[in-house]
Amino acid sequence: MLQSMSRPVQTRRIEFVPRANFFKPVGVPRVDLEEVTLTLDELEALRLADLNDLYQEEAATRMDISRSAFARTLQSARQKVADALTHGKSLRMEGGPVKADAIPAGICPGDCPCRQHRHRGRGGWRR
Repeated sequence: MLQSMSRPVQTRRIEFVPRANFFKPVGVPRVDLEEVTLTLDELEALRLADLNDLYQEEAATRMDISRSAFARTLQSARQKVADALTHGKSLRMEGGPVKADAIPAGICPGDCPCRQHRHRGRGGWRR
């Protein structure tokens, strides 16, 4: 029997591991919800592109993947988040072909434009 030889998925570097890894709509029991799983590399792609406002080339370099792989990962992440938000599904963040830099879970990297750390990335804001 002939087997197809698919390429192995390239490991992606991530700089952030979320402390909260599950979100759900308020007022709906968890057992009644469909679940969407967002991999950690998809979350990292969203963080770099949409929160930190990086161009795909720069974000791909930071994740140690090609620009086209980054674009596919980002598209998948956006589709999953849109599905969860639009259809009232829960969202779990876990797994994926990742290697995490040594950052404690839930601690934002130095380039995060969040209010808690009062710093800004390109196009970010300051409180």
